[in-house]
Order: sequence, then structure tokens, then C-alpha cells
Amino acid sequence: MKVSTGKTENRQVVLEVEADPEEVERSLEVAYHRLVKRAHIPGFRKGKAPRQMVERYLGKETLLQEALEQLVPQLLNQAISEQGIEPIAQPEVEITRVDPLAFKATVPLKPTVELGKYLEISVDKKPVEVTEEEVNSVIEQLRKQQGTWEPADRPVNLGDLVTINVVGSVDGEKMIEKTDLQFQVLQGMPVPVPGFAEELAGMEKGAEKEFTISVPDDYAIKGLAGKGCLFKVEVTEIKGQKLPELNDEFAKSLGQGFETLEVLKQDVNSNLKAMAEEGARRSYENKAVDALVGVSHVEFPQVMVEREIDRLISAQESELKANKIGLEDYLRSRKKSIEELREEIRPVATRQISSSLVLSKLAEDEHITVSDEELDTEIETMVNNSGKQGENMRKLFQSPRARSSLQGMLGTKKTVSRLVEIASGESKSKLAQIGDA
Repeated sequence: MKVSTGKTENRQVVLEVEADPEEVERSLEVAYHRLVKRAHIPGFRKGKAPRQMVERYLGKETLLQEALEQLVPQLLNQAISEQGIEPIAQPEVEITRVDPLAFKATVPLKPTVELGKYLEISVDKKPVEVTEEEVNSVIEQLRKQQGTWEPADRPVNLGDLVTINVVGSVDGEKMIEKTDLQFQVLQGMPVPVPGFAEELAGMEKGAEKEFTISVPDDYAIKGLAGKGCLFKVEVTEIKGQKLPELNDEFAKSLGQGFETLEVLKQDVNSNLKAMAEEGARRSYENKAVDALVGVSHVEFPQVMVEREIDRLISAQESELKANKIGLEDYLRSRKKSIEELREEIRPVATRQISSSLVLSKLAEDEHITVSDEELDTEIETMVNNSGKQGENMRKLFQSPRARSSLQGMLGTKKTVSRLVEIASGESKSKLAQIGDA
């Protein structure tokens, strides 16, 4: 066997292997003995036909294929061992020549990470603010939830609740026929088709209207996309929403212990601020990780990206399935192929791999670990927060695999916290305080 090493880049090495004729012949002989035991050759007892007859009956290509299925992996493993290579995944093999046998193998190698001057990373923090408009918007939503519907002697307005008789057809076939259907006339409502709600605005009680709506080509419902829908609508009742006055009585009516409107506003403000701070925290962590990736040099084989894309698509498929949507239907609605979806996800997968690798290296350099005591404390917290499912949670984390997974998550959390200390200047402040002391 002859082995030559091609160009190594992106943590992949190309091996070009050429087999000796003797190796191929030995493999063909072994393949013959395997095939003859399984083949039924006319005129011969099972396992007794000579090789020439097996080749004539089954074809030389069949014998060669049988031989290569065993020989190529053997030679590849031998070549990898001789070259002192440690692959992290199954190599991609391409047979370049059959006679004499030669093949090329692309072998993925362990990633390499070189952290740059990460102690000099600096990311500005933006203060979190909650505006009065945001608070008022939430209060207004609460008013609408507490509002009552009352008959209105006027034309239909957007936001009204109407009772209608409706018949809709596409290409002469009825797609909807409802009597006394209650329908809230909301702008941008996508059902039954986009634009339907807007057509009802301005209609009087007892009025009838006939109209056609052209459905967009990219509409999710396959049978309606790109077609014209004819509707005949009669409005039999119009109701407008009466909203409660904004006062202390309104706050008390919510039944959550709010004695005054001011207390309600303070609670809304507090909740909005907590959500904003959580969002700001996640955003800041992402920026800090991006900064760390930016000063680092990371190389990894393409197979890692493909695996991460597979994982992300699998997660997306599970989420769609929970909503009773198939991946194929989802792709069809977006007019994308699975290959296009993979390319769309590729930048995300690449970023996640880069982020994971630099964080692992940072944990190593900063000697960040998770002790058994920390792990047990976290498990107890999760058990106590799980209510009746607490004991099931405890049993789950008796599994070494589950403990290892949680330990990894806690390790990442601690590493990101350390990175935030660096990026925000908190670590420098602590050192300065120690020096002053």
C-alpha cells in the first residue's frame, strides 16, 4: 500500500491511498469465499462453485464490490494509523481508480482554538429603560381583556365583533359556508384570507356585500395560494367594545391585589423592566461571546457544521410537529428546498460551533470547573422547583449521562459569567479594589 498526504486545511487532511495488487487479490479471494456460501449457482452445491463460475454467474463487478467493501476500510484504517492521525468522525472516501485500486479519503481532525488577548475584550453595557408608553400599552391590553361587547348602531369599525353569514368559493367550489359566525374585525387578520376583515369595515347592520380577494402566491394554504376567492357576506349584528375606566376600581377588578391604579402601573413597570433586563443580559452575553470569537483563531472540519445543521433541523422539525405541521409542508409554504434550508441555517451553525469551541478553551485556560457539590446543589434546586414532579427529576439526574449534560451546561454558564466580568470591566474593578485594600 502506498499513502500520500494531500493539502491539510480547515482541520481536514486528504489521504491518497493506492493498494498493492497482492492486497486486492487477497481481498477478492476472501470475497469469493463469502459470496460462494450465499450464492445459488446452477449445477453446483452451495459453497462448492469455483471462483470462475461465481464471477461468471454473479458478475465480476459484484465480486469486486464485495471485496472493496472490506478492503477500503481496512486500508484506510491502516493509513490513518501509519500517519498518526486522530479523526473525530468518519472520513469521506472517493474511489478514484479501480485497476489498480486507488482512493482518496478526507479525514476530519480535532478542532484547534487559539484565544487572542481576551483579557482586553471590552463591550459596552446599555442601561435598561422602560418608557411610560410601554407601560400604558400593557395597561391598554388589560383594559381590552376586561372590556364588554355591546350592540352598536353604526357601520362596522376595525376592532368590532360582528355576526355574519358568509359563503366563500374558489374556482366555483365552496371553501366556507357559515351562518351566525362571530368574527372580530382585526386589521391584518389572515383568516379566512388576508384582506377579508378590511372588506367588512364600513358595512351596515343588515347589509350584504359581494367581493373577490386575490390570495398571495406565497399563502400558506396550498389550495388557496395565487387564486381569487369570491365572498358573499351579510352582517346581522355589530358589537363595539366598551372599555372600563382607568381608575382604582379597574385595578382592583383584576383580582391580583392591586389596590390602586398607581400600584398596578408600578407592577407593570417592574415586570417590563425584569423582562427587558433579561433580554439585555442575553444580548450582552452574545456580544461578549462574539467579541471572544473575534479575537480568537478557530479551525474546525466541515463535518462539525453539517452535524450542527442536522441537529438544528431536527429541533425545528420537532417544534413543527408539536404544532401539527410537517417539515415538508413548512418548506413548501416558504418555497424552499431542504438544501436551501441547510444553507440558510449554515451561518447560525457555524457561529454556534465557534462559540462553543472558544468557550471551552476559555474554561480550560481559566481553570473553570463544576464541582460535584455545585452539581448536587443545582439538582436540588431543580427538584424543589418541580413540585409533584420533583422525585421524577431526582431519578432523572441519577443517570451519569444526565448529570454530565447538566454539568456541561453549568460549566458553560460559569464560563460566560467569567467572560462577562472581563468584557464589562468588572474583573478589573475587583482587582483595583483588592489593590486599594
